[in-house]
Amino acid sequence: MNEMVEEFLNDGGERMNKTVAACQNEFNSIRTGRASTTLLDRITVDYYGARTPLKQLANISSPEARLLVITPYDKAVIKEIEHAIMESELGLNPNNDGNVVRLSIPELTEERRRELVKVVKGLAENGRIAVRNIRRDVIHEIKKLQKEGEISEDELHWAEDELQKVTDEHVKQIDDLLKHKEAEILEV
Repeated sequence: MNEMVEEFLNDGGERMNKTVAACQNEFNSIRTGRASTTLLDRITVDYYGARTPLKQLANISSPEARLLVITPYDKAVIKEIEHAIMESELGLNPNNDGNVVRLSIPELTEERRRELVKVVKGLAENGRIAVRNIRRDVIHEIKKLQKEGEISEDELHWAEDELQKVTDEHVKQIDDLLKHKEAEILEV
């Protein structure tokens, strides 16, 4: 088998792995009925003029099933943390006692659970599309090699089959993540 073809297949597989990981991170930031520190991963705080991720400014813990506690390393930034949480799309109201910020995670309604499932399905579909786009790009590169006479028609078909197997595997991983997240959201 041609080394260049193998390189394209490996590169495509690595890019697909990154897509699955990104999909997992997106799923983690979707709120279920339980408190999870990953819920705050996308929040950035204005820290002395610079947008800084919250997890770099504070210790975030979950002492109870429905409570997150944010302990800032610098107490002067507590108001900015509170403001960033209120500005986020999480729909949570922070309580600040001067030392820590507490976030109570309310019970999800059935309607809200259904909305979150739709959001998660949309994220999964975006992940699948990204994986298929990677497959398309790699096939394009391999077909270029075939047109230039670098590889034979048989090698092209073999590479397409191998790439399809890798693509199917990554789409299945996204589907499994979706199934797990859906069950987590609908769990009462």
